[in-house]
Amino acid sequence: MLSCKGLVGLSSDLLDGELSLKQRLAVRAHLAMCVRCRRFIRQLRVSQRVIRQLPDADVPELEALLRAMQTQRQRDD
Repeated sequence: MLSCKGLVGLSSDLLDGELSLKQRLAVRAHLAMCVRCRRFIRQLRVSQRVIRQLPDADVPELEALLRAMQTQRQRDD
């Protein structure tokens, strides 16, 4: 039977749909029995959805903001 540690190790592949049939069956059996791991996977799925909804950062704008912050910090010192 799959352990909690084993499930955590497979969690990324689970979310990405990259588990073999044998692994999927082991994960499902474990999740049927383990409340903590069900919560863990549920939270990972929520986190994954939130991250996917974040806008793509435009790196040049971020770098300009960092430079402006550094300039302001130097002025304040």
